[in-house]
Amino acid sequence: MDILKAEMMKKRKQLEEMMDGKKKYFKRSELLAKETATLQSDVNKNTTNEKEKPESQDSVSNKKDHQLSRPEVIRRLRERCEPILLFGESELVAFQRLRKCEILEPEANKGFRNDFQEAMDQVDQAYLDELLSLSKPNDVAKKGDVPVPDEEVTYDDIQQMSEKLNRGNREFDMTVITRFLQFLVQVWGNQLNSRGTAEKMSTKGKMDSATYAQTREYLKPLLRKLKNKSLPEDITDSLTEIVKHLLERNYILASDAYLQMAIGNSPWPIGVTMVGIHARTGREKIFSKNVAHVMNDETQRKYIQALKRLMTKCQDYYTTDPSRCVEYTKK
Repeated sequence: MDILKAEMMKKRKQLEEMMDGKKKYFKRSELLAKETATLQSDVNKNTTNEKEKPESQDSVSNKKDHQLSRPEVIRRLRERCEPILLFGESELVAFQRLRKCEILEPEANKGFRNDFQEAMDQVDQAYLDELLSLSKPNDVAKKGDVPVPDEEVTYDDIQQMSEKLNRGNREFDMTVITRFLQFLVQVWGNQLNSRGTAEKMSTKGKMDSATYAQTREYLKPLLRKLKNKSLPEDITDSLTEIVKHLLERNYILASDAYLQMAIGNSPWPIGVTMVGIHARTGREKIFSKNVAHVMNDETQRKYIQALKRLMTKCQDYYTTDPSRCVEYTKK
């Protein structure tokens, strides 16, 4: 019906053009000539479209050259929890849908990644890079090594610096804390690198390397604030007390200071520091130093967790009396 209606409209338009609003009649030869002219114009249009068609095919082929491979498209769609192929959808349309998703949401699911799994992937990738770049037989012993910070400070130097610790000079306290944390990371990295190649490549060895890599990643914001001298005063005081007890090898007091910093002892341990405009009973118990910093934000939680790992490693490397250790186990 639609085709018939279109033909009738076309005939009517031709008749109106021939009569030109003035003629009451027309010859059949004039109608045939008009139809011939219309057919000729349609043929010319089709010829023009056929000439332009190879160019459009070239553009399509160029687009296909820039198109990703099908396995890569599937992998990226699954990372975004998108269906790999919709009903009636071609691979090209699926690729275009992926590009649209990547443009609209470039950082999809970033907050839901597994940090430990990411660290494990980094360890595996570093091992593969070492295998690819392996050129000399002497480099076999370096397979599975972890990156270690190059610090020239020793444990005795830090102990000498700790004699002036917690005496009112916050910048000096931050310097001592920075060097001590970097020293513990260096000792931990050297201990991991001293393992045998078989132990490094085992499942437990890879997990230990991943834990080390994750801890270094978590410590970066804390070390950055310590170097810039922009760490909050309450956290600085708690870290100073923790480092002082660690250097004295009193790990029980260091653990108590850590718990007070991480969990706090305020009635509202979720970061509440203001309860109203009126002073209340026990107001001094909820100032910011007693607030649970582990619940403030994700960044603080991560470097507080990394600090606890370094405290455990410090107890392993620098032993003391069992009565001053936390969860003492004889090794």
